[in-house]
Amino acid sequence: MTTKSAAILSADNNLLLEEPLLRLPLEVLRKIFKSSQRYIENDGKKLTELARDAGAKAPQVSQEASLESLNAMITRMQTLKRKMETLHEEEKVVHAQSRKRVSHLNDLHSLSSLLEDGYESWSKIRLDRFMVDYMLRNGYSNSAKQLAQKQGIEELVDVDVFVQCWTIEESLRNKKTTECLAWCAENKNSLKKIKSTLEFELRLQVYIEYVRERKLKEAVTYSRKYLSGSCDTHTTEFLRASCILAFPPERPGPYKALYAEGRWDHLVKTFVSTHHSLYNLPQEPLLHVALAAGLSSLKTPSCHSTLSTRHNTACSVTSLCPICSTELNELAKPVPYGHHTTSWVDHDLIVLPNGRVYGTKRLSDLAGKLGLDSGKYRDPISGEEFERADVRKVFIS
Repeated sequence: MTTKSAAILSADNNLLLEEPLLRLPLEVLRKIFKSSQRYIENDGKKLTELARDAGAKAPQVSQEASLESLNAMITRMQTLKRKMETLHEEEKVVHAQSRKRVSHLNDLHSLSSLLEDGYESWSKIRLDRFMVDYMLRNGYSNSAKQLAQKQGIEELVDVDVFVQCWTIEESLRNKKTTECLAWCAENKNSLKKIKSTLEFELRLQVYIEYVRERKLKEAVTYSRKYLSGSCDTHTTEFLRASCILAFPPERPGPYKALYAEGRWDHLVKTFVSTHHSLYNLPQEPLLHVALAAGLSSLKTPSCHSTLSTRHNTACSVTSLCPICSTELNELAKPVPYGHHTTSWVDHDLIVLPNGRVYGTKRLSDLAGKLGLDSGKYRDPISGEEFERADVRKVFIS
């Protein structure tokens, strides 16, 4: 039976997984603010120049020319207004999302026990969010949208951000860099702050494709325009790239790695990592992070022993231990072992002829559920059956 102390809810510990829920909207708002700032600076500067020129030329030009200059300024201001209105609408959507998310997290602080009905419903919403996050990261955008709509959690998930990410991923897998380069241009200042090499890697790949197709003139022109400026920071890469002009793909010599198709996979991983870093998103799906925390608390050294692995692959009987199960065993390998200050074992221990130790009541209950003869026990892991007369009582010393 769950003790009262074990049922106490620690909201702060539960919120450790919720940081991206609030940080991503802040990053989107920052991006919107930067875009509006850029529009105002660029268009404001242009409008000032147009007004100054119109004022200086006013005495020398006709009334029609002056009106044409004024119309050009009005058109530019109307265009700026439309841009700002679009950004304002986006900003209102993000603010609404933020309010909904803060309210969702505040619901957790209103609970005091894990046994309250409210916690179960809150946990269900979080699980739905994690499932949507997992599907979006793996390209199941339509399924993710349908799940979010069905559960009414559209404002708690970031569909648009992940759809954009997946679209660019797919373009890179199809060996196209245009969309990713456009994304780099859009986020140029942010990428510079985190010292990202993504744009250089993309430019280098475009250059390599020119060389692969033996369009050497275009390759040299492209290198001078886009790669030579990075020579100081990427000296080794730049020199190696220059050398492949003399080594065609059929005779790559020491530059085989530059022609390798695996470079596209490297670009995909680099982009995804950069994208998530820019939006303060974890590199792993939230579902994996949550599972890893739970698996670590249950994991023991015996979970990945040779005996445990052999039994899990050799028989169809499900293990009582989640870590030893076929579904979770591989996922649990990299997580640390749980730290347990106390141990708990059955008080009525017996050892089966195969050396495994279980509680008598546990085996008796299992035998009853399986409908075994009254004189037999079944090992819940290996599936072997033994006569009760062959088991021995054991004690902890």
